[in-house]
Amino acid sequence: MTSLKETLGRYGIWSGGLRAEDPEGLTERAEAAAELEELGFGSVWLGGSPGIRHAVPLVEATSRLVVATGIQSIWQYGATETAAEFAELEAAHPGRFLLGLGVSHAPLTEGYRRPYATMVEYLDALDAAGHPAERRVLAALGPKMLRLSRDRAAGSHPYLVTPEHTAQAREALGELPLLAPELKVVLDTDPDRARATARATLAMYLALPNYTGNFLRIGFTEDDIKDGGSDRLVDAVFAWGDEDRIRGRIDSFLTAGADHVTLQVIEDGSRTALPRDGWRRLATLLK
Repeated sequence: MTSLKETLGRYGIWSGGLRAEDPEGLTERAEAAAELEELGFGSVWLGGSPGIRHAVPLVEATSRLVVATGIQSIWQYGATETAAEFAELEAAHPGRFLLGLGVSHAPLTEGYRRPYATMVEYLDALDAAGHPAERRVLAALGPKMLRLSRDRAAGSHPYLVTPEHTAQAREALGELPLLAPELKVVLDTDPDRARATARATLAMYLALPNYTGNFLRIGFTEDDIKDGGSDRLVDAVFAWGDEDRIRGRIDSFLTAGADHVTLQVIEDGSRTALPRDGWRRLATLLK
C-alpha cells in the first residue's frame, strides 16, 4: 500500500485561488488542477479556510492529485459534519483528500478561546465519528501543537515558517509523521521588487500574533517584524531570485527535515488569481 508521503511526493502547490467558489471560474480551476497534476505536483493545498466541499471539484477533475485543506478552521466547520463529508468523498475517491485542520487566529475568529483545548476536543469528536487520524494533519507552529500533530494526526502542515523551524518541527514530530511546510515563492530576480512583492503579502500575517510569536520564538526580533518586516525576515520566509537560488531555498526545507514542501507562488494582483505561468516555471526548475 502506498504511504501518504509517497503519494504526496516532494512538492505541492498552495493556492487561495483554487479554493474560490464563483461558478464562472469552476472550469478554469478544474483545468488548472489537472495541469498541476500533469506538471508533476503531488498535491494542491487550498487556502482561505476551505471546507471539504471546495476540494470536491478538484478531486473530480484529476486522477492522482491529493487535494488538501490548508487549513480548515475548526471554528468554522463542525467535526461531525466534517467526518461525514470526508467519508463521502473517500468512498467516491479513495486516498485523494487530506484534511488539514487549524485553530486560525484570534483577530479573525469571533469567540476565539482555549485554542489547544478546543483542538483536542475537535479531534475527540472526529475520532468518535470514525474519521481516521492518518488522514489528517494539523497546522502546528509551537511545541504543544506539534506534539498533538504527532500523537493525534498523520503529521503537520506549518505555514509561514523557515528551514530552522522545520528542523525543530522534525525533532518534535520524530521520524515517521508527515512534515509539509508551506513556502512562498516570488519568481523575480530583482531584490527590491521581489521584496516589495513579498512585503505586500507578508503585511497581513504580521498583524497575527500566532505568526509573530512564532517568529520571536525561533530567533527573530521585534525589529524584524515591524515596518513590513526586515530583509532578514522576508528572505527567510520567501524564496525569490533566479532558478538556482529558489531551488536552493526549497531544498533547504527538505534538508531540514520536510517530507513535502507546499509552494505558494506570490505575484502582484489578486490573492485569488491562478498564477499558472508561475506554476509552470516552478515545475521546470524542480525537474
